[in-house]
Amino acid sequence: MTTAELVIAIVMFVIAGILILLSIRSFLERGFVLNNAYIYASKKERDSMNKKPYYRQTAIVFCLLSLVFIIIGLSVILRNSKIELLQIPVIAGAIIYAVVSTIRINKQTKK
Repeated sequence: MTTAELVIAIVMFVIAGILILLSIRSFLERGFVLNNAYIYASKKERDSMNKKPYYRQTAIVFCLLSLVFIIIGLSVILRNSKIELLQIPVIAGAIIYAVVSTIRINKQTKK
């Protein structure tokens, strides 16, 4: 393994670790809500907003993204580019989950 590969693998695992920590904080409903619906809401909307579904959505998406970076790191360490194909269903799942959960959250808030 070359130095460049080692550095890339370390960076990928560090990013995955940061995303896992953010995911855990979101599951615990701690810290700032890293969700566009919350970020772009006005101060008045934020105060009346139920943050729990946004924390959960953020936590699950960050967890899936950390899995993507773990896959990238493993593919670099193992020098197997076929492992990177595992990213496709994980990324697709994250996108599908984000869209579906946003629709469900919006339906619940309109009731």
